Amino acid sequence: MKKLLLLVVLVLASYTTFAGGYRVGVQGQRAIAMGHTGVAVVDNAELVFFNPAGLVYLENKLNVSAGASGIFTDVIYQNEEFGTSFQTDSSVGTPLNLYGSYQVNDWMAVGLGVYTPYGSEVSWPTDWSGSHLVNNIDLAAIFVQPVVSFKISDHFSIGGGPIYVTGSVNFNRNANRTTTDLEGNRANITVDDSGVTNWGWSVGAMFSPTDNFRVGFNYRSEIILEAEGGEATFANFPNSPAAPANGTTTFSAELPLPAELTIGVSYQYGEKWTFAFDYNRQFWDVYESLDLQFGNGATSINPRNYKNSSVYRFGAEYKATDKISLRAGYYRDESPVQPGYFAPETPRNDSDGFTGGLSFAINSKLAIDASFFYLRFEEVNASYDYYEENGQQVPFEGTYKSSAFAPGLGLTYKL
Repeated sequence: MKKLLLLVVLVLASYTTFAGGYRVGVQGQRAIAMGHTGVAVVDNAELVFFNPAGLVYLENKLNVSAGASGIFTDVIYQNEEFGTSFQTDSSVGTPLNLYGSYQVNDWMAVGLGVYTPYGSEVSWPTDWSGSHLVNNIDLAAIFVQPVVSFKISDHFSIGGGPIYVTGSVNFNRNANRTTTDLEGNRANITVDDSGVTNWGWSVGAMFSPTDNFRVGFNYRSEIILEAEGGEATFANFPNSPAAPANGTTTFSAELPLPAELTIGVSYQYGEKWTFAFDYNRQFWDVYESLDLQFGNGATSINPRNYKNSSVYRFGAEYKATDKISLRAGYYRDESPVQPGYFAPETPRNDSDGFTGGLSFAINSKLAIDASFFYLRFEEVNASYDYYEENGQQVPFEGTYKSSAFAPGLGLTYKL
């Protein structure tokens, strides 16, 4: 499929900020506040994303949920041996989500979700010491997910549907550590693409053995991203037979978005408390290498060798009054990056997420949802050992300190 390349960075960049690999975990304000749990929680139309099987258990005929978050990130790179330090200068990310569900009858519901699991900007200082790996990434992607949910019995349901993705990306890096033109400008390569499209699918199930206990399952398929005929610009290369010609050419590349499996439980204790736990397994071992083939004959081989990773999520909700519900959560997110493969376009390690939020019911139909999370990455001294220059491997090593904070606001409407 055309132009899907640097969804590569779509993935890469958005997980400069969060979650194992490259997906941004902010797909619903109520879920965010509860540690981003939701596969076994029946609350509102956010189930379109978390587990479409649960839509058939929503009490109202029509459910609509909309929200947005403002993501603030901070990444610092330091190399004590050379006395260097650099910090990213990234604008505020604003992932959005809109979900709706409709109860067709007692045993069937349909839904639609539009959300942005990939959407971020990451910029390192010009000509920083890792500029031969990445200078900046700017991406936007929109997922559209229609779903259907069937109640097999009062205790068991299934649901699922296709996922359509469209997006754009811009990625720039220097050609290597030293090459310049006659005026001293660093030679660099920019990959720019838009009109990205591809398909995947999701399927879920929910089992409710009692009125207050639920078990949920959701599987999201791997999506293979393929680029053919994208645009790549070579700039500031010296006029030499050994260097690529300046100008625009094409590129091709392939990258998988990994499949992921989530299972979880929720338990309602009395009339006020709800507790939830989700286990999320992300199958990153399909991401072995990021390879680009340019139309001018140049190639870029970038081993990644990711491993499968897990996220453990915990959440709780307390109905303080008829109008106010309070939420809190925590999650532990394992990095899929293995030693020797730590690249600065995804400077992340194992992390701890702390979340909270509330809902305020304006009336019986409309509620305001608020959330926040703070994500603290473990400080890590790591390297990328597979960059080659003049036939030799040149490791890029340093200490990374990363964190992210995101307040969010949304609305839930029920009819």
